[in-house]
Amino acid sequence: MRRKQPRKYTARMILALGSGTGNTAWAWLALPSAVALLAYAVAALPGNAAALRSSVVVAWLAHAVAIVVDAIGAGAPPGAARFGFAPALSVTLWLVIAVYLVESRFLPQDGVRRVLSLLGAIAVVLALIFPGELRPQALSRWTPLHWVMGIASYGLFGAAVLHAALLNRTDRQMRAATRGQAPRTAGLPLMRLERLTFQFVAAGFAVLTGALVLGWYFTESWKWDHKTVFSMLGWGVFASLLAGRRFFGWRGRYATRWVYAGAALLLLGYVGSRFVLEVVLHRPVPA
Repeated sequence: MRRKQPRKYTARMILALGSGTGNTAWAWLALPSAVALLAYAVAALPGNAAALRSSVVVAWLAHAVAIVVDAIGAGAPPGAARFGFAPALSVTLWLVIAVYLVESRFLPQDGVRRVLSLLGAIAVVLALIFPGELRPQALSRWTPLHWVMGIASYGLFGAAVLHAALLNRTDRQMRAATRGQAPRTAGLPLMRLERLTFQFVAAGFAVLTGALVLGWYFTESWKWDHKTVFSMLGWGVFASLLAGRRFFGWRGRYATRWVYAGAALLLLGYVGSRFVLEVVLHRPVPA
């Protein structure tokens, strides 16, 4: 009987190290990633909020350079682009941190800074190890816009999840203070957090709708696979949440559960399916 050959580890990083061009690409990607990783590690430490916010800014800028270098692929032919589950997570975290940097100018949130810095560092490491597949060209002229809108919706929903978590935490602190169990800590007002949460949900829903319409109508690669099914389920959850908010006044922890559920479905849609194909099954990702 013919023996099966063991599966080879197919992470693009290891494949790239085997050629001169791959070494150049790795060097260009590793430098900004190392700077971002170091700055995120510093920002995750407890200390002076203003000084550590500067570390987040440095990490965010280096993270942006790493994303661009990874996406265009050093030494890749013109028009080519690289993408995968880890870069998608990396861009999503980068967008969420951008929202935090804007809001932290008015009201620092030390706990949020530490959590986001830790998540940002994890995203940078994952993108460094799994930089994704290099696509020589888009299947349609609308495909790049479809990708950009899809990732933008991920970022907006990520910001909604962040504010939903802050909303739940503030609500718990207010209930505890009412019962005399613990003093309320400083933070964004409850109503403002709720308003921001739904504003990000509405913006993400609008962008996601545009991405799905572009993918269905203009691109040739549309098919009913796991990515599409989970994305449509996520779209349905957020549509139901916005309708429930509008007509039935959904709010508080009941509403945030819908935010978490919709975000989880979207995460399973692209990131989850790509992770299974790239890492678990070691299969080439269809175009």
